[in-house]
Amino acid sequence: MQYLFDIDPNHSYVRELGNNDMLLNKLIVQIGHIRIPAQQDGFKYLVRSLIGQQLSTKAAETIFLRLVQLCGTITPDAILSTSEEDLRSVGLSKNKLSYIRNVAEHVKEGVLDFRKLGDMDDEEIIRLLTSIKGIGRWTSEMFLIFYLGRQDVLSFGDSGLKRAAEWLYASEKSSSQSQLHRKHPHWRPYSTIVSLYLWEAINRGLVQNKPL
Repeated sequence: MQYLFDIDPNHSYVRELGNNDMLLNKLIVQIGHIRIPAQQDGFKYLVRSLIGQQLSTKAAETIFLRLVQLCGTITPDAILSTSEEDLRSVGLSKNKLSYIRNVAEHVKEGVLDFRKLGDMDDEEIIRLLTSIKGIGRWTSEMFLIFYLGRQDVLSFGDSGLKRAAEWLYASEKSSSQSQLHRKHPHWRPYSTIVSLYLWEAINRGLVQNKPL
């Protein structure tokens, strides 16, 4: 399996993060190795992301698998050539269907070319993606992390990251700034790495316990 991120606590940049932040270092040591599988298809990733908006993981996965069964493969051509009635039958809302078809049209027209994204900086990509109806900044930031593997992305609008950061740094006083904003300058240029550890703290139920 190919990994987009294969983060070993002994890597120099992870040690650097930990050396500069005792609480973060405790979290890194407790969680250990993090691996994130690579995503092979940008369009399929965005379709899955749009389906997952405001749905539980289980419900979103059920709809996505039904869509795969219906279309055979998730491509712009397959989406655009399938009737609205059939697409709605898998559980897609009218709005989500509209958003997915909109992305498909942008890909077909060459406005969204996944092959060219590697040459663009993060904010350029966010501007491009958010110009497509249905894709907001959070979805664009997740695309930067989980499809492109960008290492310095921090989603200030992610409620999970906010909650995990407030938990981890509960012993450190903060002014009017959130802990994410306060700590962000210290995490660069590896904000994504910190984000992955904070998300993993939630996944493992650590955030429900006392701070480290």
